[in-house]
Amino acid sequence: MRRALALLLTLCLANPSLLEAASASSAATSPPQAEDYSYALFSPEQLDNLLAPIALYPDPLLSQVLVAATFVDDVDEAARWVRAYGTNGIDDQPWDVSVKSVAHYPTVIAMMADKIDWTTSLGQAYVNQSTDVMMSVQRLRHMARNVGNLITTPQQQVLIEDDYISIVPYGPEYIYVPVYDPYICYYRRPTWGLAITFGVGFLIGAWLNRDCDWHHHRIYYHGWHGPGWIDRSRPRVHITNVYVDNRYDNVIVNRNVMQRNVNVNNIDRYRGVHRDVNYNNIRDNNERLNRRNNVRVDERPARPPVNNRIINRNIDTGNPRLDQYRGREAAPRPGRAPQAPQAQPPAGRQAQPQPMRPAPAPPSRPAPAPPAARPAPAPAAAPRPAPHVFGRTEGNFDPRASSQRGQSSRQQMSQPRSAPRPAPQAPAQSKPAPAPAPRGGERRRP
Repeated sequence: MRRALALLLTLCLANPSLLEAASASSAATSPPQAEDYSYALFSPEQLDNLLAPIALYPDPLLSQVLVAATFVDDVDEAARWVRAYGTNGIDDQPWDVSVKSVAHYPTVIAMMADKIDWTTSLGQAYVNQSTDVMMSVQRLRHMARNVGNLITTPQQQVLIEDDYISIVPYGPEYIYVPVYDPYICYYRRPTWGLAITFGVGFLIGAWLNRDCDWHHHRIYYHGWHGPGWIDRSRPRVHITNVYVDNRYDNVIVNRNVMQRNVNVNNIDRYRGVHRDVNYNNIRDNNERLNRRNNVRVDERPARPPVNNRIINRNIDTGNPRLDQYRGREAAPRPGRAPQAPQAQPPAGRQAQPQPMRPAPAPPSRPAPAPPAARPAPAPAAAPRPAPHVFGRTEGNFDPRASSQRGQSSRQQMSQPRSAPRPAPQAPAQSKPAPAPAPRGGERRRP
């Protein structure tokens, strides 16, 4: 082997071109180095908005949420499991221990899965800015305490040590998840009621195996050895090696969460603390990352503009109501007369079943006619049955041609119907209205 290397070195010194070729071939065969990920840091104001929904959680639960946010895929699977089967069988799943812990609290795991972009951003912030995240939580807690909303209650105990605020369970058995509105809780007291409310208490189990170390701005594994709430709850907790094991001494986070893309529009809505802050720098960073990795983010296409033009093939141009929208008087059309009575419901409902009746016509007149002139409305009512003769027109509608056909039909209908028109006058002839006058005169003669 040494002889071969010496021979190769001698040849390279004798011919420098061989050395250049060897170096070029080695460079070509060496694997390319991974390009560093350029992460856009969150500003303190952005972190406050991001952490506002969970900053008032008890420390044992908050510590698990921050770590679980780095395992986004496990969070999604855990939420599906809890929706389907509840909390049974969680300990046997292959998820990270932090996700298992949060899964014991269905409302929290559901919130993280429903707001997956927010969860991803929270995990990225903790991976790359863990100290800044812990300081943001302290800022928010001081804001809530200064306005009187963060206090000790039967559900939680608020402790202050060296200007660091800790929130721990008050009782040894149950832990409560606070419910509050970030738009109010950090700024003012509500006009009525409490700013922070609590639902049903959840059991404190061995899965709460971590806590917050505010002095060193970190999350640590306590293994159920420690003072305070840990010492109070330990006698009531069933310790198992699922959550209490030396392998959890080092808190492991999933750094692959840094490679996930985030829809900034979904996290830009969380402006409960600093409402004039946006996440444009995160959006720009994602766009640069996508261009570098040749990744195209699927975005929902914009809705096409509404077209208000009338399309003749889809609009019934024979409808008289269109004239009202066009600013013209809606006159009855001969070819579409069945729809015209809709403007006059009393007359239309009676004229269509029996078009030969002259009686319903007077209500359409402005004033009633004298008894002798009652048959006069008959000419107006007679042409109305014409649409029943021609029927409904279909295809392309020509208003002028239809109008001419209507006029000719009225002329044809008026000629044959002129003879039987005196028929309605029969009741008038049979009335001897003037007859009683002479009878009265005869009585006065004697």
